[in-house]
Amino acid sequence: MATFLRFLSAFIFLSIPVSSQITELFFPGFSDVGTNITLNGIAEIQKPGILKLTNESSRLIGHAFHTSLFQFKNSTNGKAFSFSSSFAFVTVPEYPKLGGHGLAFTISTSKDLKALPSQYLGLLNASDVGNFSNHLFAVEFDTVRDFEFGDINDNHVGIDINSLQSNASAAAAYFTDDSTKQDLYLKSGKPIQAWIDYDSAEHVVNVTISPFSVKPRKPILSFPVDLSPILEEFMFVGFSASTGLLASSHYILGWSFKINGQAPALDLSSLPSLPGPKKKHTALTVGVSVAAIVLAVSAISISIYLFRKIKNADVIEEWELELGPHRYSYQELKKATHSFREKELLGHGGFGQVYKGTLPNSKTQVAVKRVSHDSKQGLREFVAEIASIGRLRHRNLVQLLGWCRRRGDLLLVYDFMANGSLDKFLFDEPKEILSWEQRFKIIKGVASGLLYLHEGYEQVVIHRDVKASNVLLDSELNGRLGDFGLARLCEHGTNPSTTRVVGTLGYLAPELPRTGKATTCSDVFAFGAFLLEVACGRRPIEHQAMPEELGLVDWVWDRFIEGNVLDVIDHRLNGQYDGDEVLKVLKLGLMCSNNAPIARPSMRQVVRYLEGEAEISEDLRTPGDYNGGKGHVEGFEEFLHSSAASSHDKMRSYSFNRTRDVHASFT
Repeated sequence: MATFLRFLSAFIFLSIPVSSQITELFFPGFSDVGTNITLNGIAEIQKPGILKLTNESSRLIGHAFHTSLFQFKNSTNGKAFSFSSSFAFVTVPEYPKLGGHGLAFTISTSKDLKALPSQYLGLLNASDVGNFSNHLFAVEFDTVRDFEFGDINDNHVGIDINSLQSNASAAAAYFTDDSTKQDLYLKSGKPIQAWIDYDSAEHVVNVTISPFSVKPRKPILSFPVDLSPILEEFMFVGFSASTGLLASSHYILGWSFKINGQAPALDLSSLPSLPGPKKKHTALTVGVSVAAIVLAVSAISISIYLFRKIKNADVIEEWELELGPHRYSYQELKKATHSFREKELLGHGGFGQVYKGTLPNSKTQVAVKRVSHDSKQGLREFVAEIASIGRLRHRNLVQLLGWCRRRGDLLLVYDFMANGSLDKFLFDEPKEILSWEQRFKIIKGVASGLLYLHEGYEQVVIHRDVKASNVLLDSELNGRLGDFGLARLCEHGTNPSTTRVVGTLGYLAPELPRTGKATTCSDVFAFGAFLLEVACGRRPIEHQAMPEELGLVDWVWDRFIEGNVLDVIDHRLNGQYDGDEVLKVLKLGLMCSNNAPIARPSMRQVVRYLEGEAEISEDLRTPGDYNGGKGHVEGFEEFLHSSAASSHDKMRSYSFNRTRDVHASFT
């Protein structure tokens, strides 16, 4: 009897939360939500009862979740319940034609998502993407096309399950009847109503949108899926939004939700409206005679001030607003870097000095590069190229956050990498010895980033300067390829144009001086040198080494054919490494360093080898000769020997012109 009573008590106790579980919500505005909504990030509730998820600040997140948990699954059989939601939202971009990422209706196990802004929409961080353990369901309304996650365009709706790569997506539109489809512009600044319905019997998610209160009969997106394995029994429901290089203000005007039933209808006409532009008031001038005297005395001073102001102003032309990345004011960057003081100087990158800074509003740490553009290249074309590179989105690339133009200078703002460049961890007296596990993770990350540049972006991006000093490490020692000062873009399937050949000694592919064309193959050659320097802990050309060890590729190849290739591994690892991984990296380094471009693997093949999806042939080909001549360039060997006595640290880069003269740059 006592056992039965204990069982009955436990049963009643466990039943209380379920029986009292909330199953429906209805917010025709948010003025009286009280404690029912939990806000995180920059989300706030504004008068007259509007939920504002983000504002015009760059790279920030806003979350708003109902405070209570909803029961999404039957506790007996684990089957997900049907649910329905309706909400009205408005997206107001910072610039009319440029989106600031997007918002997402979200079902999550947590109200406090540890996530990233920009393309991650405040839902996940880079390491969580695709993990089954996320138990995340979201419907995104995205206004930026992100190639890393396979977005179809910059105005789409997508269903996301545990990932930012949508399981299904469609261009934003609605049906006026069963067949007539009308496009819908998400970043129009006008209210849009959305309906999200899951049918547990049919195992299908339907997404419908419209600029009107009446729900169209046909959804814009329908995706067959059983959410039972995805959803947990109890979860939170709400919204997530983020901004990126550019920003958009994301508003929710009203929201309804229901488990096992149709969400209460919303009427757009009765929901709160966005406030109009603020009126500016000008103080009245007191005293005509006093004003006349002040104007007379101040005329010269004001003229001088205006002249200086105009001379030093951040000129914003109309075409610049269409380019993409966020445009910072000069004063904002000057304040961030403490007037570019020497103490904030991080180092010298391609074409400029790099300073550490902290943006005054968001307190985000950034790296600011001061660049003097090539006067032979039109400013508009130069900025357009910077803007194209600024649209690159990949976890293993240093992201361009924005820029500023002032007189003849450009200021480029990048993610700040707390641990600096990789070469500081490899050469001379490194500040810390990286383990093999850390090195291998960095190698795979840079390979993934380079594959994205070659194949994953709307254009082919040829980096032209892949090397350890251009790989930066974040606070978790993840490798990110940076410094796109030499990068060139071309269309997929086209033949790259001939340019002045530039690069860094030891990384330059031997065909470049002859053809003058940088290609993905020449990037792969440089990546081969990068692989070997990470594994061996030395530069591709070590001037103070023994003659037989001067060139890293030749030295590794000689040891390979002797059967002693592990002798080249960085001795500072003290033998603590995975032998199979080390051998794989060395073989790949030699394959990528082949003098014949056609013999080098593509970056897609390299990534497959590194991930263990393909095996490297045991019959490794010799790096060989290019066009019968070891890539010989007139004047090159004399230059190499003449500079052998000088420190390699003093040599930054060199370039060949088409007459095969060698030009060296020193700092």
